[in-house]
Parts: sequence; C-alpha cells; structure tokens
Amino acid sequence: MAAQVSISPHDLQPYCQRIQSTSEAVDDAISRAATAQKAWSALSLDERIAIGYKFVEEFTKLSERIPQELTKMMGRPVSQGAGEARGVVERANYMLSIAASSLADVPLKNTDKPGFRRFIKRVPLGVVLVIAPWNFPYLTAINSVLPALLAGNTVILKPSPQTPLSGERLSLALTQAGVPKDAIITLHLSPEMTTQAIQNPLVKFVSFTGSVVGGRAVEQAAVNAPGFKGVALELGGKDPAYVRSDADLEYTVPELVDGAFFNSGQSCCAVERIYVHESIYDAFVARFVDIVKGYKLNNPYQEDTTLGPVVSLASADRIRKQVEDAVAAGAKALIPSDPYKRVDKPGTAFVQPQVLVDVNHAMDVMKEETFGPIVGIQKVASDDEAVQLMNDSPYGLTASIWTNAEANPASEEAFLALEARLETGTVFLNRCDYLDPALAWTGVKDSGRGISLSKFGFDQLTHAKSVHMKIKTS
Repeated sequence: MAAQVSISPHDLQPYCQRIQSTSEAVDDAISRAATAQKAWSALSLDERIAIGYKFVEEFTKLSERIPQELTKMMGRPVSQGAGEARGVVERANYMLSIAASSLADVPLKNTDKPGFRRFIKRVPLGVVLVIAPWNFPYLTAINSVLPALLAGNTVILKPSPQTPLSGERLSLALTQAGVPKDAIITLHLSPEMTTQAIQNPLVKFVSFTGSVVGGRAVEQAAVNAPGFKGVALELGGKDPAYVRSDADLEYTVPELVDGAFFNSGQSCCAVERIYVHESIYDAFVARFVDIVKGYKLNNPYQEDTTLGPVVSLASADRIRKQVEDAVAAGAKALIPSDPYKRVDKPGTAFVQPQVLVDVNHAMDVMKEETFGPIVGIQKVASDDEAVQLMNDSPYGLTASIWTNAEANPASEEAFLALEARLETGTVFLNRCDYLDPALAWTGVKDSGRGISLSKFGFDQLTHAKSVHMKIKTS
C-alpha cells in the first residue's frame, strides 16, 4: 500500500503520512456508502436538519485547532486561520436554514385540472463523491458535503493530499453529530484511485473543486464511466476589478489589496488583474504600492505575519517565472526585493508580493491564472475599454466594479449597465473575494459549471420526480 506524505510549505518538512486506499478499499467504501444511503434517506428531512445543526456544534468544538493545522498544511498565517472555521459555520447555518424550503415538494395548483393532484419531489441521487482542494479545504468541502447529506445522499470525501486532516476533521464532526459512519467516508486517494471512484457505477454525482486541468480529467473520467452521472466543476479564475473615475480610493485600495493578497493570492476568486480609469490611475497605484510594502512575508506561525509561503516549491517557481516573463516583456515591478530577499529566494516556497504595471494582455500575468501574491494593474480610458479587457479571458468566475454609488445614484445605474455586459458568475459592487452563501456560486467559460450554495445548490444534488395522481375516475 502506497503512503501519502504531506509536506509543510513553511519548512518543507513532512508533517503527515496517510496510507492511500487500495482498489478493493475504494470499492468497499463506495458499496458501504450506497447501503447506508437507503437508511439515511429514509430519515425525515427534519431529522437530517437537526443532525446538521448538531454538526455545527461539534465542528465549533474542533475549530480551535484549525488555525495551527491550516498553517502547517498549507502555509496560511496562523492569525488568519480562524476565518475559515467561522466561514464553515456561517455557510452551514445558512444551508440548514433553507434546506426545508429548498428540498420540499413543489405542489401544483389543481384548479385547471380538477380531480387531479400533482407535485414534484426532490429525490436524492445516491452516493456523491466530493473532491476538495487544499487552498480553502474546509470551506470548499462544506459547500457540497452538507447539502448532499441534507438532501439524503451519502458522501465519499477526498481531501487534497496537501490538507488531509481537513477531511478527517469534517467526517469526525459529522459522525459525532449523528451522521452514520458509512454515510460520510473520507478516503485518501491517488489519481488512479480517484478515477476508479469516479467511474464506480454506484457513484451518481461528482463535485470537484480545483484546476482547469484537474476538472478536465474528472470530466473525462466521468464520460468514460458506464452510464451517465452528473459532474459539477468549480475551477480557476483570473478575476478582474475595474476602478471607475469616481471611486473612493481611501476605501477601494485597501479592499483590493486584501482581495489580491489574502491567503497569498491562492484563491480561485482572488483579484489578479485591476483596470483603473486613467484619471485616477497614478493616485491608485501609489496608494496600492504603499499598502503592499507594509505586508510582512515571514514565518506564518508569528502573529504579525501577513503573508506566508505559497503551497509548494513548484508553485513558487511557476509564480516567479510568470513575473520574470512579464518584466522581460516590458512590465515594471514596483515592489523592491528588500525586505523580502531574506525569505523570498529559490529553494523556498516564500514568494514576495508584487505589483506590476505597464502590463498588457499579451502577457500571461494578465491572462493565465497566477494563484499567488501577484497583481497586474492596467490603465483604461473608458468603461467600454474596461469591459472589453475584463471579458478578454478564458475564465469567468467573479468580477468587481468600484464606483461611488453611495454618493451618486447614477453610478449605481452605471454599475448595473456594466454588470449586464460582464461574462462571469458573480459581479460585485465595491467588494470582492467573498462567497455569500445566499447567492449561487458558479462560473462560466473555463471557470467551470454547476452551482453550489444558495437554494440552487441543492438542485444538482437531487433529481426531480413528478407525481401525477388522478383522484376522481368518474
């Protein structure tokens, strides 16, 4: 049996080893989950919801250890780790609050067909495979795991090998809350065993969050499986922001710095490219650079650290090369090496934050996902130019527009006109890099397909069953 060794990006030392599941173990786990699904789905929805609220209590008990574990697993500064646990609770509570209405039968008025009763049921699919990423391992997993269970499915959870403890913690909290142990099973899988799990006929739906390359592999595996199964793909982004001429820079600039550099930019919805109206461009860039220079790249276990390492050496090398290529093509880097040269060097996963100007769409840094603490800022002359550049991307996850809508109602109207033209799953006004659990989380183009969160997130985890009853026969 192969061992899976997880390396901490902070010191590049092993911190965790797990035995990867064998082919027989994978099939056995899925078979047990399929058997457990019959009993789990037989519980009333109210009973499953009550267990869900108990899960929130159990997860909260575990949450004190999460910041330290996240730092060890993926390098996020320990001072920022508590936010993920709070986010899990927020999302879970919201999904629980709408589960009854989202999963209830849909009755049809029978006034047009007297003597008949008709309604539509939401029926669970069976076994759902959730493949979670490393960058927000709890938040991304809970988006699919909890609604799948509430809908009456059982779940096989595959955490990233970078963050294996997250899957184990979620499973523990769920089983302690009353979810049967075979209704939520965490498996540590190799790529080959992941494909086998996807292609198992008892797996009826696959929810994947990760890279475009990984999403294509998941989709291909599902296509090659016997029968037909649903696939949801939450993939990458190259998310843009547009700062209009009337934006409040004292508010806007700090928000965009955080949107670009939180978690070292390792978020699918991080701001990776910013377009600024030429009338305020110089002031915006000067303020942006001043804030970034105050970021502290250092040991993520220190409370005053604001940037930790990226997830791996390979990721660090790729990010550095993207910056080097942009500079070679004419971009200008505005953040000097000092004081970062002590930690940002080859052979480490620490990457200094960087702000690039004189950029254009011939450069990968403005077109291809970076997933690191790098942002390009480009000057534009009009709303039309900004929209054209924002849409000039293979991705479409989120976009944000920054304008003084509070002081000028015409700015809100301008935002709504721009929003209608943007090719993206979510459009923000004066905020970014945030998932509201009441809103559908989805993407277009290479950012994937399918929906999580909101009432619509339950739809892909069930199938509609129509019931047509003729009451009177005479």
